[in-house]
Formats: sequence, C-alpha cells, structure tokens
Amino acid sequence: MSMHPTPIGEIPNETVRVAKAACPKGTLATRLREEFANLYEDADFVALYPRRGQPGLAPWRLALVTVLQFLEQLSDRQAADAVRARIDWKYALGLELTDPGFHFSVLTEFRGRLVAGGAEHLLLDRMLERFKQRGLVKARGKQRTDSTHVLAAVHDLNLLELVVETLRAALDDLAAVVPEWLHVIASPSWFERYGRRAEEYRLPKGEDKREAFALAVGEDGFRLLAALDEPDAPSTARDVRMVQILRNVWRVHYARDDGQLRWRSPSELPPVAERVQSPYDPEAHFSMKRQLQWTGYKVHVTETCDDDMARVITDVATCPSMRPDMTSTAGIHDRLAAKNLLPSEHFVDSGYVDAGLLVSSQRDHGLSLEGPVRGVSSRQMRAGQGYSQSYFKIDWDRHQVTCPQGKTSVYWRSLRHPDGSPRIQVQFIPSPGDPNLSAAEGRALDATRSGLGGAALLHGFSSAGFGISRLDCGTCVARADCASAKTKSQ
Repeated sequence: MSMHPTPIGEIPNETVRVAKAACPKGTLATRLREEFANLYEDADFVALYPRRGQPGLAPWRLALVTVLQFLEQLSDRQAADAVRARIDWKYALGLELTDPGFHFSVLTEFRGRLVAGGAEHLLLDRMLERFKQRGLVKARGKQRTDSTHVLAAVHDLNLLELVVETLRAALDDLAAVVPEWLHVIASPSWFERYGRRAEEYRLPKGEDKREAFALAVGEDGFRLLAALDEPDAPSTARDVRMVQILRNVWRVHYARDDGQLRWRSPSELPPVAERVQSPYDPEAHFSMKRQLQWTGYKVHVTETCDDDMARVITDVATCPSMRPDMTSTAGIHDRLAAKNLLPSEHFVDSGYVDAGLLVSSQRDHGLSLEGPVRGVSSRQMRAGQGYSQSYFKIDWDRHQVTCPQGKTSVYWRSLRHPDGSPRIQVQFIPSPGDPNLSAAEGRALDATRSGLGGAALLHGFSSAGFGISRLDCGTCVARADCASAKTKSQ
C-alpha cells in the first residue's frame, strides 16, 4: 500500500444531518472532530508508506480510529464494526453513511508500520503538538510520573512446560521454513511428544518421571541444535528467531557433567527476573513490586498536574519489568525536552530519585525533581543500632563533618570512586578515654559535592555511607544517613 497525502475534507452533509439528529448533545467522537478537525493529517505519516503502489486507506483516519479504539477499549474487530455501523464514528472520520468501512486486520497493519518505523510515539506527539497550539498543555508547569505493570499476553509456564513448549515452538517454526530438512532429521517420537501444546495435565507425575521426561526433552533439543550446526544445514533454519530462544533456554536449564546431560536444579538457575518466561515473548520477565507479582513489562506515564490546566499525558515509556524506575528518569526528561514540554517541577516517588538525578535534572534541564529519597537501610539501622538520617551535619565551606556525638572530623580528602564519580573521605579521631565515641570513628565517610551553589550530593561508600535527604542549593549543610553502628569503642 502506498500513500498520497490529501487534505482532510468536510464532513458529508447527510452524515452531519443524521448525526445531529441521532446525537443532539454529541458524543466524545463527534466533539473530538469538532474541536480538532485535523488532530492527525496524512503528512504526519509520509515516512511510513512507500511512494508507489496501490493507494491505501487514509492514515489520519486509521490513527483517529486507533485513538477512539483505545478510549473505548475495543478490539480490532469491534473498532472495525464501529467504523461501519456507528454514526458518531462516521461523523468523526468524515465518512458517508453508506461507507462500508474496512477489514479489522488493517488496524494491525497500521500499528505494525508504526512499530517498524520506530514511530510508536507519533500518535501522542502529534496530539500534543495540536494541544500546545490550543493552549491545553504548556512547558514549565508541573508534571508527575508513576509506573504501573503491563501483563504479557502469554500463559504462565512452569519449568518443565517451558522447555517442552520452547522446543515445540522451534519445531513449528522450522516446519514452516524448512519442512523437507526437518522431516529428515526429526525423530518419530517428536510428533507424539511435541504435537500438542505443553500442558501440566499432560506431563508425567512424580519427581523421578518428570526429571526423566525433562532429560528426554533436553536430548531432543540438543539433537536438533546439533543438526542445525552441521555445515549442510540450511542457513535459513539457523536464522529462525525461535531457534535462538531455544539455545538460550537450553543453556539456562540444562548442563553436561563429563558428557552426562543434567537437568539443573532451581538453586542453580539465574534469578527468575533474568530468565525467559515464555518462548513467545522472551522480553517479558517476572517482576514483583511490594505485594504485586506479574510477568510482562512496566510502563511509565507522565502527565501534567497544574491546578488550572487539564490533565494531559505528555510521555509514555515501556521498559522491562525488572528495570528500576530511576533508570528511566533521565530518559523522560530528555523526551520532554525534545517536545519542548519540560516542567519546572517534576513530582515522582522515591523509586525515581537518587542524588545524581537531583543534580543533573537541575543542571541539564533547569527543573526541580521533587520526591522523597530512599534512606540508607542497613542491618544496624533496622536493629535500632545505627544513626538515623538527621544525625550528621556537613559544612562544605569548612570541610568538616559533625558526628552525632558532637565531634568534628579532622580529615578531609577528595578522591575518585572506581566508576569515576568524585568522592570525599573524612575521618574522626577519638579523644582518649571518651566512652561515648562511636566505634565507627576512623572509618571513612563519603560524600560528593555538586558545585551548584553549595548543593550537597551525598553517596554511599565503604562501611559508613551517606544518602541524600534534601538538595538545598542555598545552603552549605546537608543531612545524611550513617550506617555505622552505635557500639561503644573498646
């Protein structure tokens, strides 16, 4: 399908007349068309279509259908039915009442073009541009970000189901690509063993029988991989994506000791978040956040939160489920800067904040990252035997740290951590016979200074570490956590 951009025309008169009569108060779809007649234009999607070929459906219409589909939580079939049968949708799309619509698969193809062209954010970005023109969203206001889970559309598999289903999926894909070659190397038992989807009720019962079956599946998988590694194996077979997934799963779950195949015990496996959970979606991983457990992804949603403005989503980013939230903060700021929608205040929870981000957000983008910072959690602190966050004071101008017992440090040295980040090491010298001085005296306390108006940036180091609690660019004093025990000196 090719595209020849055409301007968005007027809504047919008969469609307007019937829509006004049927929906005198309007619907969300009709109001959207009336307020934003050009929410999307064909020119927005030129890069995704070839210049030659049979003319396709207008991309602006497919984009608008995708938005309406999301708003009403419709499947592709239901959305295609709405285009064909609903008057308010025909009004929004500027179609004649007699327009037959299109096959639902067109929506899948349209989304495929967005993904293949790296234009997943195009629908949101174009919408934000129109909203900015109307003053519905602005830069240098207030925005907030939070994350939520995204469930993968896959079946939860136990370990034995996983290896069986992975081999079955690899055989199915190879049968579609190199059927003659597979027919030659396949064992007759494979057709019975992998002819149906792996289900727990079909698998052997009892630990010994299950382990024997797992070893049989492992031998089958290694036999297939060995055949694929032969010089005369079809190159197209080696390039099948499911074959690469098979290699990865077998590497994790099987081992050979002196040539003897062995099914790895759960204690030998890598963390569950780093393992393949389903061969059909290898990028979906298990994760847990407080009491919630899921297999899939994580999505970060940023929206405006000004008191006098509409709530508008400004950025959406999906990432692996086990990735910490703070690894996404800088990327959110970069994307908002590219859209000219950076806030002056960005509100987040503690998962998005660390000391470096507090400084870099102000330095690179001129915004204030607002959110609680996680305190240092050590065994001594949890046992009530360590100093709390408010005990230490740092005077950056005098190069001195005051400890909870009122003692002042006598040693201050700048150094570099192995990762290249700057550190400052300080030490306390105990007074002879002082029974109140902590046994942590003489241990290094570490901190880093950002250089922004006396702003203190504190970071963990050695056995006595600091965690930032507040970034105050107008003062030279910051409070910190000390993980040192309050045990008495000998």
